[in-house]
Amino acid sequence: MIKYILIVMIISTNVLAQQKELKTVDYVDLKKYAGLWYEVAKIPNRFQSQCVKGTTAKYTLKENGEIEVINSCIDKDGELDKTEGVARVVDKNSNAKLEVSFFSIFGWRPIWGDYWIIGLDENYQWAIVGTPGRKYGWILARQPKLDNETLEKIYSILKEQGYNPQDFK
Repeated sequence: MIKYILIVMIISTNVLAQQKELKTVDYVDLKKYAGLWYEVAKIPNRFQSQCVKGTTAKYTLKENGEIEVINSCIDKDGELDKTEGVARVVDKNSNAKLEVSFFSIFGWRPIWGDYWIIGLDENYQWAIVGTPGRKYGWILARQPKLDNETLEKIYSILKEQGYNPQDFK
């Protein structure tokens, strides 16, 4: 009986840790955030499964307040794979909660995904992007690689946010 109680307690603790609200950074200056970002690591996902290297995201502020998003990577055949989308700010107080859409039907975008900035270098040299359910996550940087000290800091933030840094590949 004690064994079953311990198992339930362990499962409950893990579930509660995952349910802890994801915390975004206090504020994002979208003008500083705009530009080219390199994907340093991510939680593998189906919509990027074709990408084998060289993944980047380019964000451009539009006059209407939206953000143009161009994601690109090199696929297994060595070809450039490019996807264009749009991001919009959900929390205008912090600019740290956004939604992105890469699917459009005659200009209508019925599908949006969370894009929350949960870690950000004060000089906008790296960023951590996550989603409330922690199913997705990305480590982005202004350069293709980060030094070990910076990565350790990022991994610490990921742990605090309820992510497992080992999930990022």
